[in-house]
Amino acid sequence: MILYPAIDLKDGNCVRLLRGDMDAATVFGTDPAAQARAFQDAGAEWLHLVDLNGAFEGKPVNAAAVEAILAAVDIPAQLGGGIRDMATIESWLDRGLNRIILGTVAVENPALVREAAEAFPGRIAVGIDARAGRVATRGWATETDVKAADLARQFEDAGVAAIIYTDIDRDGAMQGPNIPATEALARAVHIPVIASGGVSKLDDLKSLAETRIIAGAISGRALYDGALDLGEALAALKG
Repeated sequence: MILYPAIDLKDGNCVRLLRGDMDAATVFGTDPAAQARAFQDAGAEWLHLVDLNGAFEGKPVNAAAVEAILAAVDIPAQLGGGIRDMATIESWLDRGLNRIILGTVAVENPALVREAAEAFPGRIAVGIDARAGRVATRGWATETDVKAADLARQFEDAGVAAIIYTDIDRDGAMQGPNIPATEALARAVHIPVIASGGVSKLDDLKSLAETRIIAGAISGRALYDGALDLGEALAALKG
């Protein structure tokens, strides 16, 4: 199981939100590139990047910070937030990102996900963010009636690389991930599922790994707070 350290970008800074609330942002650093290098130096194999402003505005906002991160590290990175058309997808892949995460458009324009996955095999992921099993879009500000598993099944044959499943009520709350919901989703589709939201201690990672079906986990606040030591966590997963 791969551990993805998260760098969430708001106004050019590394932040963490509490349950997706932009007004409840904690700034953990003003140099995202330095943070990315620190994660790489600790042994991270991937980075998970989110353009939080972009998710709300529907277009890339923190491009300069993302480009600085890409210039600072050699490990692959995935990015989500505000990526809603093919031109933006192509632009980001050309600039060195390894994987693009499509969330809002997976609900609003699923044909784009299919088109992108066909054009860029293995480089498109679907972000499914849910409250009580229902998908939320546009920076989690818009609630839908779409069930997470139903959305995932729509892309079963599309060739997407992964599904990043976030339980919004767990995100940034340091209360542990929603393992039953994440495992159920992973067993509902053949697409690799990455857990996000609430991964806050070593035991959380071990419990996710013990499902033997969850492909990865994303952690942010716990790494910044020191509740989770990245080197120790990576060593435990390789165990």
